[in-house]
Amino acid sequence: MRFRPCIDLHNGVVKQIVGGTLNDTGDAPKENFAADKPSSFYAETYKTDKLTGGHVIALGPGNEEAALSALQAYPGGLQMGGGINPSNAKKFLDAGASHVIVTSYVFKDGKLDWGKLDEVLAVTGKDRLVLDLSCRKKEDGKYYVVTDRWQKFTELVVDQATVSSLESKCSEFLVHAVDVEGKMSGIEKDMVAMLGEYCSIPCTYAGGATTLDDLKLVKELGKGKVDLTIGSALDIFGGKIKYTDVVAWQREEEAAAR
Repeated sequence: MRFRPCIDLHNGVVKQIVGGTLNDTGDAPKENFAADKPSSFYAETYKTDKLTGGHVIALGPGNEEAALSALQAYPGGLQMGGGINPSNAKKFLDAGASHVIVTSYVFKDGKLDWGKLDEVLAVTGKDRLVLDLSCRKKEDGKYYVVTDRWQKFTELVVDQATVSSLESKCSEFLVHAVDVEGKMSGIEKDMVAMLGEYCSIPCTYAGGATTLDDLKLVKELGKGKVDLTIGSALDIFGGKIKYTDVVAWQREEEAAAR
């Protein structure tokens, strides 16, 4: 289990946003943090601290320049997501992304379109594709994948059948718990436990982290198979968890694994 860093981009600026407030209506989303430093600063920081497997997420249009800047600052160290499709995936991979992350493109009318997924795979190959299963809970207690900046529910339930059917199509999963994303209200424990139970390929959970102890909690609940992204709660994004403490935790994990 490891910590995975992030660079979230909105209108070309590194930000931390409350996930459920993104929309297409023109209303501004709720921001926890907006950086005065460029995306490349964060990428270079992660490179210096040897943190791998993080992600750059473009939250809407107007982020390509900032995204490419981050990828070029840390070649092979960051994944790229947000608006990825077969026509632009190669551009980001060639720019330095280790993987591309895909969600919305492979859905049509709320259903997973296997043909579209194969189109992406033809460009990326399985080994450089991450599938984003970011989801929200409905009244039936099940988690459903959401697309289009987490606004639209699909019919795809995140369960053992879904995970098993998709593991042969990608190298990793990324799962934002959208209901708690950016709220620093605690992780969705049942989701982490579910992912730890079902996933046999690498999986990263994001959403709700509040304290340094959440790293230990995710490690326990996810049976060591689920990695954790911390965003708004980190001091480098205006939060209270010291980034240096997270890096130190990661070094301790690496030392214990030797």
